[in-house]
Amino acid sequence: MTAIEKVDAPPPPVPTSEPAAPREPRGGRAWTGFVGSLVEAWAELRIHKTRVLLSLIGVGVAVAALTAVVAAGAIATQATTEMYERQTGRPATVGMYAYNPTTGMPPKRADFDRAFFDAMERYGVTYANRTLWGGVSVQFPDGVLGIQVLAVDQPYAVMHRIALEQGSWFTERDTLRLAPAVVVSGEVWERLGSPDLRVDPVIGIVTPTGTVDAIIVGVTPKQSLDGTFLQAYMLHDDYAPFAPPADPMYPELPQYEAWVPPQNAADLVPALQRDIAGALGEDWQVDVQRQDYLAWEGLGDPLLIPKIVVTGIAVLVMLLGALGLLNIALVTVRHRIREIGIRRAFGASAGRVFFAVMMESVVATFVAGLAGVLLAIVLIRNPITESYIALGVQDIPGFPLEAALIGLGAATLVGALAGLLPALVAVRVKVIDAIRY
Repeated sequence: MTAIEKVDAPPPPVPTSEPAAPREPRGGRAWTGFVGSLVEAWAELRIHKTRVLLSLIGVGVAVAALTAVVAAGAIATQATTEMYERQTGRPATVGMYAYNPTTGMPPKRADFDRAFFDAMERYGVTYANRTLWGGVSVQFPDGVLGIQVLAVDQPYAVMHRIALEQGSWFTERDTLRLAPAVVVSGEVWERLGSPDLRVDPVIGIVTPTGTVDAIIVGVTPKQSLDGTFLQAYMLHDDYAPFAPPADPMYPELPQYEAWVPPQNAADLVPALQRDIAGALGEDWQVDVQRQDYLAWEGLGDPLLIPKIVVTGIAVLVMLLGALGLLNIALVTVRHRIREIGIRRAFGASAGRVFFAVMMESVVATFVAGLAGVLLAIVLIRNPITESYIALGVQDIPGFPLEAALIGLGAATLVGALAGLLPALVAVRVKVIDAIRY
């Protein structure tokens, strides 16, 4: 029998004190590659800074124009919004009307006033107004002239964005004056000799029994170049003694309106209609409906045309910048064929070359876009420019963040599109042909 020799097993490996290095996760490798491509692209731009300077200037100017147009469009939109709010009230302003379906006659003013203010108090509506159009005769230094008067309540200025050039709007103190208070237009104020409002100047209202002095507390901006826009605001109760006698057959009611929260308008409108109709009685038909520009039906967005114009100009500007950048990028790649071939010969993959060439355009246009956004901010947010484009705007919006984001996004997108075709050309280059180039 053959003896079987015993073979000793190899000793187990001795553990070392240093653990094996962990593998880098795929996400980390991708992030490292992305950062490396950015650094490489920035280095290439620094080397070829003279080559890309002209293209970056064009992109920067295009982005500055795009961002400035978007920002100016925001100011123009605000100006248009304020114009609509002066005419129809802020969102949501509701108007209220009442009439007898049989006779077509309105109710008595005292009855409607009582029903109106009771409903406002019940629902906590603080911005309620009555507007009555009328007129008075005023004694000017050159004779007596008639001016138009709007008899309103104190909340009218906030509801309709009434801007004052100097002085102030009506306050509670004005309701306690023995003489009525008025806010006149700039044309009336100049015709009176531009008196100092700090000394409580007066304006003489001519009545059949004599002249009544009214105190000027505020002046609105001029509305006409020839000085013919003669208008004044008076508190509704102060105008009553100067109003012509009411026609018993066709009594005139003020325009009743209230500014309610837009989110509550859908519930408040039927509630106000029901309560006012209940207070007046069964003989009266009451209509309560929104009258602000956001409630216009069938007209769509009233600011649609300005938005389309602004967008069209912005797109045209960016297209011109993109075409210029694309032409320079294609010429640049043609001059770098030998360089690309050498990199491929040393082991650079097609994807690495593609991504590197594209990222050069993206990084360059992003930097140019950042400079363009800063330039647009300087151009738009300075007193000289705002005095022209924001003339008459009460709430001048700040530089819109979306304008800056659109500018940077458009610059990056233009860089990606402009770098796509040159990157494809670089990938299709054959190594042998490129080295011989």
